[in-house]
Amino acid sequence: MASGAIRRFQDRVLGPSRTGIPSTTSEIWLLGVCYKISEGESSEDADASAGCVLDAFRQDFSSLILVTYRRGFEPIGDTTYTSDVGWGCMLRSGQMLFAQALLIQRLGRSWRKKESELPEEGYLEILGLFGDSEASAFSIHNLILAGESYGLAAGSWVGPYAVCRSWESLARKKREETDVSCSMAVHIVSGSEDGERGGAPILCIEDVTKTCLEYSEGETEWTSVLLLVPLVLGLDKVNPRYIPSLIATFSFPQSLGILGGKPGASTYIVGVQEDKGFYLDPHDVQQVFRVVTVNKETKDVDTSSYHCNTIRYVPLESLDPSLALGFYCRDKDDFDDFCIRATKLAGDSNGAPLFTVTQSHRAGERGIAETSSVASSTEIPGEEHEDDWQLL
Repeated sequence: MASGAIRRFQDRVLGPSRTGIPSTTSEIWLLGVCYKISEGESSEDADASAGCVLDAFRQDFSSLILVTYRRGFEPIGDTTYTSDVGWGCMLRSGQMLFAQALLIQRLGRSWRKKESELPEEGYLEILGLFGDSEASAFSIHNLILAGESYGLAAGSWVGPYAVCRSWESLARKKREETDVSCSMAVHIVSGSEDGERGGAPILCIEDVTKTCLEYSEGETEWTSVLLLVPLVLGLDKVNPRYIPSLIATFSFPQSLGILGGKPGASTYIVGVQEDKGFYLDPHDVQQVFRVVTVNKETKDVDTSSYHCNTIRYVPLESLDPSLALGFYCRDKDDFDDFCIRATKLAGDSNGAPLFTVTQSHRAGERGIAETSSVASSTEIPGEEHEDDWQLL
């Protein structure tokens, strides 16, 4: 299917493509960074200030890694698929989120792609991990192989929960192979170990500690950790009462955005302004890209196909209720800070938390989300509203 046809199909599903920045006065949150227009300045100063802020936002947005449909890669497993056009958008969205976690871990959240300079070796190494072949650690080939037990297969579209579990499986596999490409643990936040319980998912601090300990093979109690939270926030569309909490998660320093979109048309939502979400779109079709071995002679490689200068947004109320949140915690202090923020967010949710935080399963069994060792002064209402939740 041609790229233009894909775009027309995607416009029918997500709605006509909305581009640009909806408001030049409202603050923008982009993966934990706030771009706020200064108030109280003269008109001329305000225009200049707004221009600088929006330019900074655009540079930040265009520095995020974009992963799209590709064609011309080696066949996936034993199949004849040499392209993921029409079915791989959720997998590509997951690759974008994981790539962003690696980018933050290795280069820092303040890293920006500079057009006038040769790309850093660390940046090219990250791109190389997402090449379209089995030789690349986090390729679509290896993700499908790791997720077979969760329904992943070439040619089939899957939902956020299956993709989250597949990333967990792939990260564990790479760690067992002593592959240094995966340098963080992956933990899935769900209602139970198998994600089969209704209600708000529960982040159990003891479980995350166990995940980190197992990942480090007992060498250290804590490691960097990627938290993935698959959610179903309604029936046919996101229940409006969850939208304020979704927006608030982008203010977390640990935010990695949302895997979501419409059925059959996933996107990677990276920022918000008012009730709109800015996203990276995996539906453009590009030829397979091979990041060659990094050395002084190859640093001038063109990586523009991994970035997007077109800012697109979608009303959050139009999202499919099946989605997943991502958060990256660099160390134990960062995780503790995340727990404090998440606990407060749940407490401010008017009985409709996205997820809750508990120290142990014993606390979770009482239906009370409490983090006594992290933020004992912050309480979350024990009342749960499960009428709009579905089993994961």
